[in-house]
Amino acid sequence: MPYLKRVGFLRSDGTPTSVYERFRNEGQSGVAAAEAMRQGYHALYDVNEYIHDAEDDEIRGAIIQVTGQEQGSKMVGAILGSFKALRSFADFDTPAVPMPEAVEDVAVSPAGEGSPLEGIGIGYTINLHLPATSDIAVFNAIFRSLRENLFR
Repeated sequence: MPYLKRVGFLRSDGTPTSVYERFRNEGQSGVAAAEAMRQGYHALYDVNEYIHDAEDDEIRGAIIQVTGQEQGSKMVGAILGSFKALRSFADFDTPAVPMPEAVEDVAVSPAGEGSPLEGIGIGYTINLHLPATSDIAVFNAIFRSLRENLFR
């Protein structure tokens, strides 16, 4: 499902989008697949706007450039495989006809009801890439700096 969300076939709640509905329509599936590729692989399209016409080696090079993975990485092969699979459905020659997304009704509460901050929560995640060292002083310095600068 994450892949289908990334290429725009599913919304964040898992319901199908208009792009997916057009993909299911035989007459529009190629254009919808091309649109999904441009959305899901936008980083590759930033490298080469015609990446869909490129040879496998050029696509692999763009994937390595964007992801920072190694040449023989399984991830690079998986991304290339999914790119080629979606490309086999795509029609980049037919111009896309924009289809408006369904607008969801949003309930607005009357003024004065509830706190404006009610239900808002903030969370954060810190990912550290620690150096390969056996010197405990390095780790102590890193975590001391985090404590002093982030957790005041």
